[in-house]
Amino acid sequence: MWSVVSTGEIPAGDRFDWYSDIVASEVMPVTLSCERPGEFQGEAAVLDLGEIRASRFSMSPLRSRRTAPMIRRGDPQEYQLALLRKGTTSMSQYRNECTIGAGDLMFWDTSRPSDNQIPASCGQVQATILMLPRNILPLRTQRLDQVLARRIPGDRGMAAILASFMTSLEDHGAECTPAELRRLSTIAVDLAAACLAQQLDVETQLPTEVRTQALVQRIHAFIEHNLGDPELNPPAIAAHHHISVRSLHQLFHGQEESVHARIRRRRLEQCRADLADPALRGRPVGAIAARWGFSGPVVFSRSFREAYGVSPTEFRALSVNDFRTERSA
Repeated sequence: MWSVVSTGEIPAGDRFDWYSDIVASEVMPVTLSCERPGEFQGEAAVLDLGEIRASRFSMSPLRSRRTAPMIRRGDPQEYQLALLRKGTTSMSQYRNECTIGAGDLMFWDTSRPSDNQIPASCGQVQATILMLPRNILPLRTQRLDQVLARRIPGDRGMAAILASFMTSLEDHGAECTPAELRRLSTIAVDLAAACLAQQLDVETQLPTEVRTQALVQRIHAFIEHNLGDPELNPPAIAAHHHISVRSLHQLFHGQEESVHARIRRRRLEQCRADLADPALRGRPVGAIAARWGFSGPVVFSRSFREAYGVSPTEFRALSVNDFRTERSA
């Protein structure tokens, strides 16, 4: 689960100094400065995935500087890859400088001096960060230096898939078992490597297993975005990703479910969510089934009963009763 520290319980006049001490002792030595320390608010949390850690930060505007003497005093020897979820921030490191906004990613090295600033005009910032040991990424240091403190748009290519993964990790990581978190650690490293390699145009230099894992995640994302298409099937998925249907099935051979099973499960889960939504109570069951790509009500009803033990209509009635009970309690 997430280990959380927050200024919420600290007297207002002490919050900034307290937060600065926490960052310096628990993360790495840095110098923090703030224009309005008396108004500062901050929260930090860490999730241990095994080989790597994920963290999330929410904080008022400040400036963070890390100098060579600070690095000598303490260095986690990590690459850190951040997804900015709210606000704006600027970073300079190794002759590079960038400004990023919500939805962008940014990469830096704790073993190099850096200067990071959150402008006072942008308000509070929220970010999710992958903390990666320097030796865990299968790319040469000289290559990675090129992408330090560069804006990585999070709305396209592997960066979009990585951003989606990091968002889900923050939202649902606490629900995972230690074994699941270890598997997520491997996926996180592979997606981070694939994202950075794409930025550097060196994807072919990645190990085969990393490229394979990245391809699997791209396929998962494609399925999610096309669940409502009744033509979503293995041939269409394979054609979109320029592989054979046989290769597609081989990719899923080591997964927990087949391509067909994943499509069916995710469609049923989306239908189940819609049937339980009070706001969609007036929408016909058949319309919900069609919205998520089922070919007809008979196929949908049979599949739903096999998965959940009741018909779609029965499930909706039970959900309505549960909702009324909650409202009256």
